[in-house]
Amino acid sequence: MNINLGKAWSLFYKVVVTNNGYTRILDGLKNTILIAVIGLIIGIFIGTLLAVTKVVPRKKLFAKVMSTLTDIYVGFFRGTPMVVQLLVFYYVLLPLLGLSKVPALSVAIVTFGMNSGAYVCEIMRSGILSVDKGQMEAGRALGLGYGRTMLKVVIPQAVKNILPTLGNEFISLVKETSVASFITVVDLTRAFQNVGAANYEYFIPYIILALCYLVIVYLITWAVKLLERRMRASDRR
Repeated sequence: MNINLGKAWSLFYKVVVTNNGYTRILDGLKNTILIAVIGLIIGIFIGTLLAVTKVVPRKKLFAKVMSTLTDIYVGFFRGTPMVVQLLVFYYVLLPLLGLSKVPALSVAIVTFGMNSGAYVCEIMRSGILSVDKGQMEAGRALGLGYGRTMLKVVIPQAVKNILPTLGNEFISLVKETSVASFITVVDLTRAFQNVGAANYEYFIPYIILALCYLVIVYLITWAVKLLERRMRASDRR
């Protein structure tokens, strides 16, 4: 396949700069970041709650029921593709609930958050289990209840242990936002697809799209490493 790079670049420049196509790219970038960042925040909140239900002693019926429900939740979101979850929530579940007017972007954010929660649950559970059991015993000996000890003593230490894995989860969310277009959300990928469709020239748009994702992933990786170094430095003090 012969590609005229000069012509391809000229067509790309015309659509993006001359015809203000860059506004669509910026909107797509904004939506990608919103979905990934808010989705991760939701995922950390849900995942932490679910992880606690997995590690809490199952001496009572309530704890056993919650653990079983957590297994079902995690099994569903880890066992089905993200795009299927988006389609089910947006085109099936919401119309059944009479909520078909909910913005697609909001649906994508919540769905990504719930999906991330299933993965963060396992990440956080392993982090909690990596903390020495003596930390829980020490907290209880100081008069703290199980919940307060978990919140103030165990979970902060667990977060330090799982920070790199949480960074990987964030990177995965950023890349998976490319499927949000299945429910009409204009993310970064859809924005560049629209640019290419304007003149049927996709070579330059897709190359720059790949570079955009590489830059975003590099920035996330750099931020996580910086945060790790600061945490290690604070531990030495």
